[in-house]
Amino acid sequence: MKTNLLAIFALLLSACVQKKQPPVTLQTLPVMTVNTGDATTFQDYPAAIQGSDNVEIRPQVSGILDKVYIEEGSYVKAGTPLFRINDAPFKERINSAQASYRAAAGVVANTQLEIDKLSLLVEGKVISDFQLKTAKAAKETAIGNLEASKADIASAKINLGYTLIKAPVSGYIGLLPRKRGTLVNPADPSALTELSDVRRVHVYFSLGEFDFIRFKKQYAGKTLQDKLTSLPPVELILADDSAFALKGKVDLIDGQFDKNTGAITFRATFPNPDGLLRSGNTGKIRLGLQFSEQLLVPQSATLELQDKTFVFIVDAANKVSRQPIIVSGKSGINYLVSSGLKSGDRIVYNGFDHLQDGEKIIPQTVKERSTNLAANH
Repeated sequence: MKTNLLAIFALLLSACVQKKQPPVTLQTLPVMTVNTGDATTFQDYPAAIQGSDNVEIRPQVSGILDKVYIEEGSYVKAGTPLFRINDAPFKERINSAQASYRAAAGVVANTQLEIDKLSLLVEGKVISDFQLKTAKAAKETAIGNLEASKADIASAKINLGYTLIKAPVSGYIGLLPRKRGTLVNPADPSALTELSDVRRVHVYFSLGEFDFIRFKKQYAGKTLQDKLTSLPPVELILADDSAFALKGKVDLIDGQFDKNTGAITFRATFPNPDGLLRSGNTGKIRLGLQFSEQLLVPQSATLELQDKTFVFIVDAANKVSRQPIIVSGKSGINYLVSSGLKSGDRIVYNGFDHLQDGEKIIPQTVKERSTNLAANH
């Protein structure tokens, strides 16, 4: 009798415990269907900026630097005087060359007189024509010396002109390491200064072999020049991650790959009317690549774990499982997925922080969720 009472008590106690257990509550989570679409990805490539003309200003003659007409960082126009080398020695060389020319001209005149005299004696058969031939040969030598003296004058004038150093192009002056009174020489290892024309700048960047192959496939045209023509304008991202206000055009591809880096160099040209960019600046070229029929997944629908990217895929029974995916690019807020999903798959859009593999949910499509939110507001 006592045993029966204990059994009945145990059954009643078990029933009470079961009644106290709360029912399982399913999470209601937004779910979206993965579809394909067109997308544009942007890849940044490190870049170096140079002026359209970067000129080292070097002396072409040796001498003492007599004048420095410009200031560091100033803008000069083509033809503006920059430096003057003391020209006194060069003027004296012109005077010396002119004196040598006059002496050589006198020798030519004397040889002509000798020829005239000997010609009369030969005609009178007083002497043989051997002396006349010798005199004519001497005249040719004298004429050669006269021409050499004339060339010396021209050379001396050219060197005198080199004492005034002018700007070959318009641009900004660099540093001025040589000061007035310094002895300068064409063989000096450092230039007097550098002149940079930055009204237009060339921005150089490199593509690896894989990116170069993708570039060739992406854009229409039989030749690389045709492909450059169809390439849209590109952006320049500056060192502070801001975008330069004006866009540029890629207009040149190097003739060969660099053997050391395995990359090929591209050049983009940007207008720089206000001179905000200078030679030596660095940045990044943002190159856009267009893709069609790509699986697009919002970044908010993905989870990053140990350098891998996952989504929660929802099956027909509304159970979820964590699925690794391969991301091939980024377009705006979306990832381009190359494997791990297929068109038509359903994934959890967000709110999966505490979601477990195999857990069942109540799906609510993103579209329905958006409609409900709009209605509540």
